[in-house]
Amino acid sequence: MELKRQKRKPMAEINVIPLIDVMLVLLIVFMVTAPLITQGFKVELPKADAQPQEPSEEETLVVSVDAQGQYYINLGVTAAEDPQPVALELIGENVRKILDANPAVPVYLEADEAVTHGVVMRLQSTLVRAGATSVLYVTQPPGGGE
Repeated sequence: MELKRQKRKPMAEINVIPLIDVMLVLLIVFMVTAPLITQGFKVELPKADAQPQEPSEEETLVVSVDAQGQYYINLGVTAAEDPQPVALELIGENVRKILDANPAVPVYLEADEAVTHGVVMRLQSTLVRAGATSVLYVTQPPGGGE
């Protein structure tokens, strides 16, 4: 009795089902974690009816004041992981150094809506004395926001 061996053809198909499963799991993970990733600290921005600016990939300077009146400074596209409060005098020195190195850096001011007008104006005058010719205020659209 002679057994014939059947030759199997090599399979020329790629099974993509496991790849699709992995991609869907990654998509769900990123969709769930994206809203949880916060940059910086919580600032309740005031509402204002203004035209939104286009997001910029260039380097920006963001100076912020939280509800307790503490100042923060951030240079770059992304915020620091654990921002530390900075004294108002140091804000002026740091902004002056940054603007001396690159005068085209836009300066944005974020102030919590619970902060008094005087705190914001002290920061504004410090920025102007440091050489910021144009300070842009960051707000939330009316009825929108976080």
